Amino acid sequence: MFNRQKSQIKSKILVVNHSQRRSRLDNLATEEPLEIRLVNPSKTVAITMRTPGNDFDLVAGFLYSEGIINHQKDIQQISYCVDPNVDGEQRYNIVNVNLREGLQPDLHTLERHFFTSSACGVCGKMSIESLKLKGFSPIESNLSLTPNLIYTLSEKLRSAQGIFTKTGGLHAAALFDFQGNLLKLREDVGRHNALDKLIGSAFFSSEIPLNNHIVMVSGRSSFEILQKCITANVPIICAVSAPSSLAVTLAKEFNVTLIGFLREKRFNIYSGWERIV
Repeated sequence: MFNRQKSQIKSKILVVNHSQRRSRLDNLATEEPLEIRLVNPSKTVAITMRTPGNDFDLVAGFLYSEGIINHQKDIQQISYCVDPNVDGEQRYNIVNVNLREGLQPDLHTLERHFFTSSACGVCGKMSIESLKLKGFSPIESNLSLTPNLIYTLSEKLRSAQGIFTKTGGLHAAALFDFQGNLLKLREDVGRHNALDKLIGSAFFSSEIPLNNHIVMVSGRSSFEILQKCITANVPIICAVSAPSSLAVTLAKEFNVTLIGFLREKRFNIYSGWERIV
């Protein structure tokens, strides 16, 4: 999604190597706040630190994973701030969402997101029960993968991280089909934001549910990563690093194949190992 703000900026740094030092320009991943506003009812539902770019995907993915919207028609209009009292570039740090007339979402679940970051929120067993109360059930999928296919995912994700290659400072979330083909990838300073952008893109292109797909994230898999994938019906989740204990519990509850430490020719399976043949 077009954004006037840049996803990376240049900064002068001093490089120290043993007894030598030199100055040069370095690429830094941009980090700016994004305020998500509902127009009807008028309410700010979240403020998150993100890398500008694909902002509308991020907002749609966030609202979808929180159960505020379920279909494309639930969003009547989405736009950057047009308030003349907001100066210049700051308008691109605010996204307004007009919900479908008559839609009355439960906004109490969003209170914990008033200020979010790349860190995990406070979660527990009650959060797992809340997913069940929202109607989510164990994921049914006939998808099965070989270890050799899984080995290829990490390098494909890494090779497609264009901004990370230049800055070294971004997380990524990637969507693969069951043959291991990379379908789309999103980057952000926050791994949750990267996943929201990915899910939001799938939402706008009518690809959800993703029950015949694989999601891979850089970094570790947390409860919130699992929660977002479960709402999109993702059966297999891979991560470069370790999962949290609650992420594993959630994966087992909802029949998700959870893979961690996927690096080169090794990985650990924490749940749903029957899908790996």
